[in-house]
Amino acid sequence: MITCVVRYTIDPTKIDAFERFANAWMELVDRHGGTHHGYYLPGEGASDEALALFSFPGLAEYEIYRRRFGEDPEFLAADRIRDESGCVLRHERTFMRPLLPPHGP
Repeated sequence: MITCVVRYTIDPTKIDAFERFANAWMELVDRHGGTHHGYYLPGEGASDEALALFSFPGLAEYEIYRRRFGEDPEFLAADRIRDESGCVLRHERTFMRPLLPPHGP
């Protein structure tokens, strides 16, 4: 399994637009072979940072999903929310592998 961690710098005055953007992407990831673990939005502390975590069985499956960027109308529509609202100032993507707790005795 590979987990993508996306760190966003957002415009805190446009949180509603960011939530619309996030909801669209959660649905797309889940529908196209991944598991979305959610977006984590500002609570206390820095008000301009948000995170997203989603996983795919492996990098090959992620690459199949990634090929839809820039082509698939649903992916383009989700990105239009971000682009037209200006809710995301920048983002960076990191891939991690989980170390999960052992199961059983």
